Amino acid sequence: MKIVAQYDFNGGKSAVFSKYSKEFGEITRAIGAIDASLYKTKESTEKTMLGRMLYSPVELNDAFKRELGSQGWRSHKVQCEYTFGEYLAGYIAPKTTKSKPFRDMDFIKPDKKLGIEVQFGKYAFMVYNVCAKMTIFNKMGIIDTGIEIVPVKALAEHMSTGVSYFEQFAWDLSHRGVSNIDIPVLILGIDA
Repeated sequence: MKIVAQYDFNGGKSAVFSKYSKEFGEITRAIGAIDASLYKTKESTEKTMLGRMLYSPVELNDAFKRELGSQGWRSHKVQCEYTFGEYLAGYIAPKTTKSKPFRDMDFIKPDKKLGIEVQFGKYAFMVYNVCAKMTIFNKMGIIDTGIEIVPVKALAEHMSTGVSYFEQFAWDLSHRGVSNIDIPVLILGIDA
């Protein structure tokens, strides 16, 4: 795979290249080491592309885990305690036995404050990663800069319908503008 596009959100490009140039080199090498053709394994069951072989987001994510993991990048999980707000009078919350809720960042270097998210999903997840999750991890003192890795349209066209892409995401961020709570994020568009 290769990086074919970049979008600088809130000074993300400058922050990455000035503070994390070594780590950016690791990310570039990891992306380059992934042979996307090995992950065109998902047979579509969608009406509009029935039987067509598509890239598997799950397998692509696993490839990123292997490549970045071999260079010391790890997922970072934070447990959540939902104690904010209040239930209204008369409502009794049901007891749950499910595992504790958490938030996680796909990749963080243990001694660095650079967070990476790889997103081959719906548009809402891209926006959430940059405009909410990275802000939360920053406020917790875990990261100060982010990188979001997403497919460009040419790659997304070979994935299931609904997968968002770099061009759409960059357009929306440019028209949204920057808030005072946003952190510097470099958006990377990748292709096979």
